[in-house]
Amino acid sequence: MKITLTDIEPFVISKGFTAKMFHTEGMTIAYVDVEAGAELPEHFHFHEQVSNMLEGEFEFVLGGEKMLLHPGDVLIIPSNVPHSGRALTACRILDVFTPVREDFRSGKVAYAKR
Repeated sequence: MKITLTDIEPFVISKGFTAKMFHTEGMTIAYVDVEAGAELPEHFHFHEQVSNMLEGEFEFVLGGEKMLLHPGDVLIIPSNVPHSGRALTACRILDVFTPVREDFRSGKVAYAKR
């Protein structure tokens, strides 16, 4: 199956976070554009997540550990580990989730918060 990103409608994940995503049987793949200064509130989910920084700088907190992400960095987010962050510049991130993010597929984001 061929996917063309320009054919995918953008989905607002959170204020300042807009994604074009598609789903396979076992994964969700999201190309995320993040506005400079946008904040991702602390949350967790049972999905495993791999975040690939494509452009920009993002301050990320994973399980209480703060780190700065740059293009070329890959972050592995285990299941149920709290995480949050803030875009220091405009960013492009490629996120992969397993299993499928049914909340993203349905258009209803349901983050669990501690």
